[in-house]
Amino acid sequence: MAPHTPSKRAEALTLLHAGVPNREVAERLGVPRGTVGWWRSEDRRARGETYQRPTDCPRCTERAVDGTAYSYLLGLYLGDGHIVSKRGQHHLSVYCDARYTGLIAAAEEAMRSVLPSAATGRRGRNGCVEVKSYTRHWTCLFPQHGAGPKHERRIALEPWQREIVGDRPWEFVRGLIHSDGCRITNWTTRTVGGERRRYEYPRYLFTNKSDDVRALFTDVLDALGITWTVLNRDGQPYNISVARKASVALMDTHVGPKR
Repeated sequence: MAPHTPSKRAEALTLLHAGVPNREVAERLGVPRGTVGWWRSEDRRARGETYQRPTDCPRCTERAVDGTAYSYLLGLYLGDGHIVSKRGQHHLSVYCDARYTGLIAAAEEAMRSVLPSAATGRRGRNGCVEVKSYTRHWTCLFPQHGAGPKHERRIALEPWQREIVGDRPWEFVRGLIHSDGCRITNWTTRTVGGERRRYEYPRYLFTNKSDDVRALFTDVLDALGITWTVLNRDGQPYNISVARKASVALMDTHVGPKR
């Protein structure tokens, strides 16, 4: 392949300095996008400029956060999400059962609504779908990020997060249930008129090892007037149950089963 002439490079830089995107410059001049990107990088270096990638992070700019999407995504993250943040790789991941296509779509939509500029996609993994979004700014939005499992470190919301959750509590509850919870049908038997009869009733369960995350969940349930109880598992209070008829009806109205 013949090398590009200095005049071609100069023409490209003129367009770039005028604010024309790399892709458009490459199309106009018939030059690979990688070459245009390299010319831009070398030009910045020659002029002593430090490149700062543009961001629409609400914590780093004046852009208002989508509170509804954020409250739901915060629930997903605290329940079963994690952030990989290391040199050359920064992304938020939420794992969803592949059966729940509605949940997968909702998780992806929430990520795109909170940070529209971040690259977002999906990857199938052994019956699960990993919904991923790439940008280092997820650590700005989820300061609970840290080394090790969440149940081994303190999890507390910042004042600005508490305000969002307080304004949109049902979205937060829905995110937690969609990540680490479920709606199931339990049954029991009773003797009525000498006859043993089977009765079924719905229940919501939320299971999480973190005392702090469970407390965040139950605090919001209390604020919403939802009655809950603790069910121990292996002697540990990992499960929060909502089984009272009126409370289940409220949960059905605002949360519902995973789909």
